[in-house]
Amino acid sequence: MQSELKKAKIRQERRVKRNRKALIRSERPRLSVNRSLTNLYAQIIDDRESKTVVGLSTACKDLKTIKDRKERAKKAGAMLAKLALAKGVEKVVFDRGHCKFHGRIAAFAEGAREAGLVF
Repeated sequence: MQSELKKAKIRQERRVKRNRKALIRSERPRLSVNRSLTNLYAQIIDDRESKTVVGLSTACKDLKTIKDRKERAKKAGAMLAKLALAKGVEKVVFDRGHCKFHGRIAAFAEGAREAGLVF
């Protein structure tokens, strides 16, 4: 019999596959966001070429001074959007992975939208 932790991990992987399956069909680059207890990691991935265009983490020096995690996520979204616009990426598809769209994930998306990314 599987432990509860293994069952939860299997459910999480199924959720990621189900969400990502529809996103990869899109012709836009994918804005993938991953959340840990302390940090938020995001990257814009071009699935056609299998390359990362831009990546960012809330663990970088510029953002470490901000104590509020939601505010830090919002600033990270704005920074990632500026980097993406500099690389010529304006429209993306938001990939939240296994995380729900609330809290730090929603704050990150809000910051990216305010800085000019379209999704």
